[in-house]
Amino acid sequence: MNPPNTPLTPGLFNRRGFLSTSSKIAAGGALLGALPIERFALGASPGDTIKIALVGCGGRGSGAASQALSTGESVQLVAVADVHADRMNGSLNNLKGQHKDKVVVKDDNKFVGFDAYKKAIALADVVILTTPPGFRPMQFEEAVRQGKHVFTEKPVAVDGPGVRKFLAAVEEAKKKNLKVGVGLQRHHQTSMIETMNRLHDGAIGDIVSMRAYWNGNTPWLNKRADLEAKAGRKLTEMEYQLRNWYYFVWLCGDHICEQHIHNLDMVNWLKKGYPVSARGNGGCETRKGKDYGEIFDHHVVEYTYADGSICFSQCRHQTGCWNEVAQHAVGTKGRTNFEHGVITGENPWRFKGGGKDAYQQEHDDLFAAIRNDTPYNEGENGAKSTLTAILGRMSTYTGKEISWEQAMNSKVDTMPKDLAWDAEPLVKPNASGGYDLAVPGNAEWFKKVV
Repeated sequence: MNPPNTPLTPGLFNRRGFLSTSSKIAAGGALLGALPIERFALGASPGDTIKIALVGCGGRGSGAASQALSTGESVQLVAVADVHADRMNGSLNNLKGQHKDKVVVKDDNKFVGFDAYKKAIALADVVILTTPPGFRPMQFEEAVRQGKHVFTEKPVAVDGPGVRKFLAAVEEAKKKNLKVGVGLQRHHQTSMIETMNRLHDGAIGDIVSMRAYWNGNTPWLNKRADLEAKAGRKLTEMEYQLRNWYYFVWLCGDHICEQHIHNLDMVNWLKKGYPVSARGNGGCETRKGKDYGEIFDHHVVEYTYADGSICFSQCRHQTGCWNEVAQHAVGTKGRTNFEHGVITGENPWRFKGGGKDAYQQEHDDLFAAIRNDTPYNEGENGAKSTLTAILGRMSTYTGKEISWEQAMNSKVDTMPKDLAWDAEPLVKPNASGGYDLAVPGNAEWFKKVV
């Protein structure tokens, strides 16, 4: 979610530098079942040094790597990979300042390019996947193929084919005894755990309705003109979209996936299941301009669960409006704001505080499972909560009611066929230089989405 916090390096941000470090690879890949098992990752003894590779060196990647390096003394960052050398070097400098003795990345173990992740993965025991979400399925698949434990940020995919690929890799990870953590950190947040335990024990009775919000302002933006001024040249379309990845579905999944997944995941946790259908509406009313890509600035979705209960969901990027990031539920005996640990009604309760930062706790829990060789795999829930968000996006983009099966079985693959700096993304600027947005109710757009 965070923008690059390092300046663009002119020598590496020129066309020759980029094209010399890029490689063209197929976006699909073989099915997991056909891949060889290279080795099985086993538990590490308490004294073993666990080697980490960071794939994706933006703000979230740097944060996740720092948290992984804070799980104990016997951890080292040994390899990094990114498509942007300036971002990779900036991340490394920051991490060295925080964890001087644990960052032992040799120059030969810094990899740049679209297939750089494969080389970094090969050198590690644990892989941190924090690239833009569109790359997550193929990178997770590769990490599992190589027999590595994984921490992957959310969402784990941006479309149905990506979710299916990720789920197939999850099953292989289980067979190989690999530990998988997913960056839905509220599952490791003390206040959320205690609140959810009470709700599951019936503190508010039978759930009648739910609400979920991620209403806030527009996050970071990298304008084409600013990027080209720093580079001193025109960018290829692929370069521009990767530098401004938040605003393109094939990279981000739209903000309903990239942000609102947290709230939807909490509702799924409350329900101990996933929605069977969604219907919604959305659009782009206030966020105008060529650099805002193809995503909506608001989504309103009605999710229906198997028992007939409904969650009303909102996410919005509009300034000057009321904001809230939370989940609520109403039951036959009370109600709750379970984002903030509050229950009212027949069994009133409020979380009193305490517990470690959830971002750190999720890494502590993953690395403890690796060291103790205890079962640990958050991949299936990560994939299905991702699909929950994708389901919502499909409903808002089409204006139709979409079933879980339609979302899961969708054959609309947003990933470009070739990945190289001079390759063309599937989404391109229109005649005015901007990007076409989905048109709810339009039959042609329905084919593009479903």
